Amino acid sequence: MLEIGCGTARNLVAAARAWPQARLYGIDISAEMLDTAHQVVGRAGLAQRIELARADATSFDPAWLFGVPGFSRVFCSYSLSMIPAWRAVLGEALRWLAPDGELHIVDFGGQERLPRWFRAGLRRWLARFHVAPRDELEAELKVLMGHAGAVRLFERPLRGYAQYAVLSRDLKG
Repeated sequence: MLEIGCGTARNLVAAARAWPQARLYGIDISAEMLDTAHQVVGRAGLAQRIELARADATSFDPAWLFGVPGFSRVFCSYSLSMIPAWRAVLGEALRWLAPDGELHIVDFGGQERLPRWFRAGLRRWLARFHVAPRDELEAELKVLMGHAGAVRLFERPLRGYAQYAVLSRDLKG
């Protein structure tokens, strides 16, 4: 299982506890975040199960980074909204996904069902941290998947505050 944009490894630690047999990997471009992630993983006693590497999510090779050919599960948790070339990240995630694998994405949504004043304030606040909700994520996923798989689920919970997608590879494709 790979987390793209793993940050402090909080999600990887939670996943390791939920799936004790799983081998987990995380990439992040920030050396500072990875320093913290290594500490978090070490304190949790999970350094034998969680490997971390500095990598650009728009172009990486898991064989070179971790010695594995790909992943049965890939997830992105609130990272696409911080990566300018987020479409390239989607392509890389699918590239390294096993034929029967799944890609899970959760990120900021368009907040379309939130009050206009709240949505405007939230977007200004997010922009201060270089975070841009990917309003066109659903359409991009449909185009990207084409005949290579399926968008199994796309939801906009919390009145559009977030968006959640699950994609699967097409075994016939």
